[in-house]
Formats: sequence, C-alpha cells, structure tokens
Amino acid sequence: MAGANPVGLDIGSVSVRAVETARGKDGPVVTNFGQVALPLGAVQAGVVQDEKAVTQALRHLWVTSKIRNREVAVGISNPQIVVREMSVAKLPDKELRQSLPFQVRDMLPLPVEKSLLDFYPLDESAADGNVRGLLIAAPKEAVIAAVQAIERAGLRVARVDLASFALLRALAYLDETVEAIVDIGARATTVVIHANGEPLIVRTIPRGGAEVTEMIAARLGATFAEAESLKCRVGLSTDEGPETAEVVREAVRPLIGEIRNSFAYLTAGGRNSRVARLALSGGGALLPGLMDALATQLGVEAVLPDPTMRLREPRRGGRHRFDHFRASVAVSIGLTLGAAA
Repeated sequence: MAGANPVGLDIGSVSVRAVETARGKDGPVVTNFGQVALPLGAVQAGVVQDEKAVTQALRHLWVTSKIRNREVAVGISNPQIVVREMSVAKLPDKELRQSLPFQVRDMLPLPVEKSLLDFYPLDESAADGNVRGLLIAAPKEAVIAAVQAIERAGLRVARVDLASFALLRALAYLDETVEAIVDIGARATTVVIHANGEPLIVRTIPRGGAEVTEMIAARLGATFAEAESLKCRVGLSTDEGPETAEVVREAVRPLIGEIRNSFAYLTAGGRNSRVARLALSGGGALLPGLMDALATQLGVEAVLPDPTMRLREPRRGGRHRFDHFRASVAVSIGLTLGAAA
C-alpha cells in the first residue's frame, strides 16, 4: 500500500494552502489540496502576527479540504533569512551543526542566539577537505511562532524547510541553462537563481501583488476589491485600460528593479554566468502582460512552469478546483517532494 508524505503547508500573507500527496507506484500523486484566506495582517513579512487567526484558518483548511494526514512539512519565507555560500570543515552532521554558531557569528544580521542555523552541502569533493555549501540562518522567533500556530491546530510539524528550496524542487528545469525562479506572492517575492538544480542566489524581496493593488486603489479612488479586479483584468494591457495599465507599470517597476539586482548579484559574485531564463510562479504571475514585460526588460526567456510536472494530479474529480489553485501551489508541492526525498 502506498504511504503518505507529510502535507506541504505554505503560510502566506493572505492565505494558508496545503497539498497532500501519497506515494503511488508511478510516483507521488495528489490526494487532497486546499486554500483558506487569512485576515488582513495575520501574517506580515513571513512572520505570524496573529497565531489564533492562523490556527483557526488551518483547522478550517483541514476540514474543508478533507486532508487526513496531520503531519506537515512547513515552508518559511522571510526577508531576514540569510542564504550564503561558504565552505566548512568536513565533519559528521551533529558536529557540523554544533560548530556553525562559532563559524558564522560575524556573518549574520541577527545575533546567533536569535537565529536557527543549518547547512546545505553542495560539493563535498573539495581538495582541501572542506565542504562547499549554503549557510541558512532564519529568525528563531518567526519559526517558533509558525510552529506554535500549526501545533495548536492539532497538526504536527515533521519538517521545517525554506520556501525557496521547495520552489526549486517543484519548478526547476534541470538543464544547462542558468534559471531564475521568481515566485510573486501578495507581500513578498522569492527569487532563486540556480544552475541545473544547484542554488546560486536566494533572496526574499518584500514586494508583491498587494502593493500593485494598493497603488491602483490610491490613484484611481477605488476600493481594494475594485482595484484587485482591475489589476487582474487589465494588468499591463493598455488596450484594456490605459490609465490602469500606467499605474500598474509604475507599481511593478521597483519589483522588476529588485529582480534585476538579483541577476547582478550573480555576476558580482565572480561567477562567469548569467541568467538566461526566468520561470514565473505565484499568484502575481497571473498579472496580464507581466511575463512579457519581464522578458523584455530583463533580456531573458520567460516561462510559466507547471508546478505539478513531478507529480500525478488528482485521480478522481477536483481537476477544475486544482487548476484554479495551480498558480500558487508550487511551494506546497515542493515541500511534499522534499519530505519524500
């Protein structure tokens, strides 16, 4: 009988979403999925501000989605998370983790005692006996707040992972092209630049689709709901509404600039490579005209990858619901893939 993986749980700024998979004989298969909205301000910049609201949303999500498994792999995303390449002495896992606070004390924006540290090895064959990899440092309080809200919903956290690594598992095209995965959420955008699945640059940008909606509302005197509808219908298309399109163009300019800066970090790090393809995901990926604008302004190929390409989709019913959910599901799927690894 096929076993169940921990559910991939993504806690965003405006909603919580989850994907449940099981191990089928032909690979992982989606068994249940769902999304529930959060009250405004319940999660800000990747940090749970209202644990009670998040807990209630999670309980509702499990009931309405009929998810059976109560073990979850949760993704974290926060502008304060540090992901930095470094080399460390090749040590057993336990000793390596014990030594990390002493090795990285001067590299972090937060005190070591307020950070959760991990190391993601990339290459263990260095001639000097060291291991090349990525240092990962996350704010401890933010992770603890998320775990507490989840556990109060009657769930158990089996794994805490970076949302950026989950995106990489779900969306990366594994070829010789240097690719940037750009996931645009409501309040944050994650950028992961990789080469054949090996992460090179990982950033969380505190900008997203809600910023565009708020500017439309302020400039055109619309309610937030009206502005959201205009954004989704018009986007950057001057044919649909030139005044709205101009506001949207101005609103997305800083985000495109931040993505361009991420590309610049790659070459600034001394690597003889450049981004040639951009894979766009998240709810913000659906903004009309955005993919063409990114391709033109950044000088790259832009694609919209299918986050289910490494999974079998639901076997019976629910396909229409899943298609509606597909744009924002990549993190949740990547978390289930990581749990199965």
